[in-house]
Amino acid sequence: MKNFVKGICLVLALSSVEFMNGQEKDHKKVSVKAEETTEFIPAIRLINKPDGSCAFEKGRIPTLKHMNTTTFWMSNKTEEWEKNAHPAPRRQYVITIKGNIRFKVTDGSTFLIKPGTVLLAEDLKGKGHSWDMVKSKEWERLYIPIAEDADDLFIADKD
Repeated sequence: MKNFVKGICLVLALSSVEFMNGQEKDHKKVSVKAEETTEFIPAIRLINKPDGSCAFEKGRIPTLKHMNTTTFWMSNKTEEWEKNAHPAPRRQYVITIKGNIRFKVTDGSTFLIKPGTVLLAEDLKGKGHSWDMVKSKEWERLYIPIAEDADDLFIADKD
């Protein structure tokens, strides 16, 4: 998982770097061919049901696929609004670097996120979800917002 996070950070950092010799890199003209893959990272997606309640589905995200993102940030702090049930503030990947986090959705169902599983937060309405740390004192995570109308690349498991 650490190599996965390092790889994401490196790709995002390099994609926003300008040449140091005074020439600006025209990002619109850069074309990189995404590799095809049969490898996946486990993922859980928070979603809204038609009635606005929050639910989750298990699945996976393919590796080596380019994701339509523009920024990212890291956090190891918890703000007050995060301590209670809340919807996601935006569509985003949440990559856990350190910690075990139990998420709870509207119907009381829970799931555990550990390093190695991507959380995809797409429950933008209603009461949302809540979470608490399990056998962890700190949650280190990377937030990667998904560009508007971009594919989240999530593939749901078959029931």
